[in-house]
Amino acid sequence: MAYKFDKNIRVLELCSVLDTLSKLCSIEDAANIALSLKPSTDFDTVSKNLKNTEDAYLLTAKYSAPSFGRVVNVTSSVSRADVGASLSIKELLEVAEVLRVSRSIKDWGENSALGHDNSLYGLFELLTPNKFLENKITFAIKNEEELHDSASPLLSDIRRKITAKSAGIRDNLDRIVRGPMAKYLQEAIITQRDGRFVVPVKAECKGEIKGLVHDTSATGSTLFIEPMSVVEANNEIRVLRLREQDEIARILAELSGDVAAFAESIKLSFDALAQLNFIFAKASLAYKMKAIVPKLNSKGYIYLKNARHPLINMRSVVPITVTLGGEYNTLIITGPNTGGKTVTLKTVGLLTLMAMCGLMIPADDSSEIAVFDKVFADIGDEQSIEQSLSTFSSHMVNIISILNECDDNSLVLFDELCAGTDPIEGAALAKSILMNLHSLGAKTVATTHYAELKSYAVDEKGVENASCEFDVSTLKPTYRLIIGTPGRSNAFAISERLGLDKAVIERAKEQVSEEDMRFERVVASLEAARSDAENEHKKAIKFRAEAEEIRRKLSLQEEEFRKKRDKIIEDSREKASHIIEKARQDATVLLNELEETKKNLKAENAASLLDKARADYKKTINKMEEDANPVVKNEAGEKLAVMPNVNDSVVITNLGREATVVATDDRNKKVQVVSGSMKMWVKLAELSASNKKKTREIPKTRNVTGLKSRAERSVSGEIDIRGMASDEAILELDRYIDSAVLSGIGTVTVIHGKGTGVLRKAVHDYLRGHRNIKTFRAGLFGEGENGVTIAEIKD
Repeated sequence: MAYKFDKNIRVLELCSVLDTLSKLCSIEDAANIALSLKPSTDFDTVSKNLKNTEDAYLLTAKYSAPSFGRVVNVTSSVSRADVGASLSIKELLEVAEVLRVSRSIKDWGENSALGHDNSLYGLFELLTPNKFLENKITFAIKNEEELHDSASPLLSDIRRKITAKSAGIRDNLDRIVRGPMAKYLQEAIITQRDGRFVVPVKAECKGEIKGLVHDTSATGSTLFIEPMSVVEANNEIRVLRLREQDEIARILAELSGDVAAFAESIKLSFDALAQLNFIFAKASLAYKMKAIVPKLNSKGYIYLKNARHPLINMRSVVPITVTLGGEYNTLIITGPNTGGKTVTLKTVGLLTLMAMCGLMIPADDSSEIAVFDKVFADIGDEQSIEQSLSTFSSHMVNIISILNECDDNSLVLFDELCAGTDPIEGAALAKSILMNLHSLGAKTVATTHYAELKSYAVDEKGVENASCEFDVSTLKPTYRLIIGTPGRSNAFAISERLGLDKAVIERAKEQVSEEDMRFERVVASLEAARSDAENEHKKAIKFRAEAEEIRRKLSLQEEEFRKKRDKIIEDSREKASHIIEKARQDATVLLNELEETKKNLKAENAASLLDKARADYKKTINKMEEDANPVVKNEAGEKLAVMPNVNDSVVITNLGREATVVATDDRNKKVQVVSGSMKMWVKLAELSASNKKKTREIPKTRNVTGLKSRAERSVSGEIDIRGMASDEAILELDRYIDSAVLSGIGTVTVIHGKGTGVLRKAVHDYLRGHRNIKTFRAGLFGEGENGVTIAEIKD
């Protein structure tokens, strides 16, 4: 491809972004990949690269980024080992580090539950841990300069002998240093020369200590002599040292051979590590920039929502929203200098190149980027002293090159198009260039001060004006991009604010044609109308937010009220239940006493007394239950279909309480009612018509109104309590056993179902303590098994 991105990459400052990316890589090769990154024009490649970045971004968010350490490229070392070379200790340690990091990253991927659908799965699969070789290297090598004694049995034996020989020599020399011959020494020390133990002897006393002279001091006053008594031992150490080096060389050769055996997998692992480090660095850059994954297209459409230039401090950058390639292919940005026009231009170009490099972009969700075949930028001072070209000439050379190369899938960015020459000719030339690009279908963004280009954007379909907002009152730009409104240079207003004589300004205005002044007035009017509409929009948003907050608070208050009301009712029921239970226990004691009395009375008197006592007992219990229930049930009529009138009687369906209507809200379909001491708003759907017939809520377990004689009483031999709560079931069972005892039934069957066993346990616990139950057991096969309990009643 003849087209090259290099110049445009430099102009749009992509290199600075890539430099930041490279510093996030811990592996040098990954940093080099980042620095050499180029935009791709292939849609599938860009999509794949962005997917890699997105998957790394999501994995980092969920599991935090993996650590790649500081591994170095071992490809060359491994290749040397593969052809039989012996690697150095340092090279072997570097190979071991690659194996260790490969194993660590592989484990990280497995712990992250990396699926086949993840775009990084293939790179993680290329990692080949080799714990055997990794351990063998680290077991043998102590540091970059020496091996462990345990690297081999022979090396351990040699070093043990060297240590023993050295100790013997030291003992021998210690006797010289500390004995009578010490007076011949320059210093009472033992040192080494060329790996042999010696003592420093005074030059004038050299004949007093027999031995070999290995060195002299710089002044010649000291001779370093190896006494004859240790010469043989030193010779043996020298031999052992040679054997040690031979063994070290053998061990390194063996380890190098092991590396060669796995050369291909080690190379692949390192390459995969470098790629993964690069991809996770892209994810880290995205977090740093608060970036998103843009939607890609090949139609030349760009939509950047709240885009931020990545090289400007995040706390000071002003986001911009830009659209291009949809309703219009050419965007002409006007406005005063230092207003943000060039930053807007660079933001569009740089974010496009970043996306084409597979990088996430600093913008809001729903942003969209096109993959272009070519991206051109003519920005900045292109004056060339070497070629004797002026600024205008240099820009024109660049523009000619752009016009010769661009097509309908090109993005073209011009900063101050055709500036630096005669304004009339420059404006005409700029308009012609934009018309040419527009006819080609290229997507173009240009900044300018020419009023002719503003008019062109108004008249030509597919061309749109934009402006960088400027606050004349403060003489400062706001850096906000306004699409659809041409900008003003504000030269007169700025000059007046700075103190230029009004007469000078008025005389200047007279030099401007009426047509230009009329155009400027229209632009000013449009800008004022836009500003007013924007302010009104902000107010509307504020009021809506306040209304939503009020609605939220009211909803919370209503919910809190409902919870309090339900809690009061529940507390009342619970207290009433305790009262009833206490009364029931007292009554049971009373009945037991009556049973005892019955045994001591005549049969005819006992039966009548017991029947009367039981009837009184039931009557008292029923009355207490009615009095204790705080909720009055009403027989509700049909649901209300229309809004009731004030003072109408209604029933609150979910509470079962009768209430009186005191106010209505037709719009929200709500009714304000009073029930007792409670006053509340209720939805119309929760109300029913009142039949004016009140009844008390009576528990279904308390439906005994009196006792019959045994002759009149007909009691079934079984009771079904399935589906009841434990407390309700026990009350029903208690009533049933009383009736069974009075009816003379000997055996009863309690059907409680299997379920979780909670109800069965409650039944067994109750029967176990009942004075009228002789024995009980679970049902047998054919009787219901664990779903029933058979109880035998005492005679």
